[in-house]
Amino acid sequence: MTATSRQQQQQLWNGVGGEAWVQSQALLDQMFRPIEQRLTEHVLAEPAREVLDVGCGTGATTLAVAERLGEPARCVGVDVSGLMVQAAQARAAQSGMNVEFIHADAQTHPFEDGLRDVIFSRFGVMFFADPVTAFSNLRHGVKIGGRLHFVCWRRPEDNPFMTAAERAAVSWLPELPPRDPTMPGQFGLSQPERIRAILGASGWSDISIQADDASCVFPETELTHYLARMGPVGRALQTVGTARREQIIDAIRPAFSPFVDGALVRFTAACWWVSARNDGESWRS
Repeated sequence: MTATSRQQQQQLWNGVGGEAWVQSQALLDQMFRPIEQRLTEHVLAEPAREVLDVGCGTGATTLAVAERLGEPARCVGVDVSGLMVQAAQARAAQSGMNVEFIHADAQTHPFEDGLRDVIFSRFGVMFFADPVTAFSNLRHGVKIGGRLHFVCWRRPEDNPFMTAAERAAVSWLPELPPRDPTMPGQFGLSQPERIRAILGASGWSDISIQADDASCVFPETELTHYLARMGPVGRALQTVGTARREQIIDAIRPAFSPFVDGALVRFTAACWWVSARNDGESWRS
């Protein structure tokens, strides 16, 4: 089951899921900028010179942290999606900053033992097939006393914008699987007790899990692009013909009316802000 789940995630993010994120890079950067900015402040609050961004995607948060840290800090981003890593590498080349991007699965990648001061992630750690193994592997790459900071989604019912398309598309796309909070996916770490159990089992200590909301906004002109590409509905729409796709989009778009405010779309991102410390041995047994 674990091997199958890992393979499914790799196929998703190196296929239609990764393509959608690359195509929507600018939109997603704008949507999640308040979260990126706050996460950057968490990293900057630490004495950080070696940092790792897990599930870095197209590199927005990695580059934001690198810009604020400056030289001689070294920022590295890792992602299972080769498509997104390529996009991140192109952005890094244009920026001229000291940033490296690695195409790898953070669950198993042999990170340098005890090197990092801080590991951080913006919505990038909910997709591990074996989260205890993954967070254990990440902990080995952090110095003793080093910190983990990440943000992940709270429950689907706390995030109506993120689930609006699925609720509206039930009769159109009945094959969509239900969300499972114990499986890899957007809401895979939506239960705080599960987060605490996973981090504790993987050796992290001083675990803090705080609920907080972020106010997000993007142009209303980008709404159709968003719902046609992102999430389970967006991925399902890529498998149907053009006429059928347009028919479904027209049918579900009104579900987003509560979030439209003139020329803008506004929504609340209900998140968990998580931090932990590595108090144990950083080398591998």
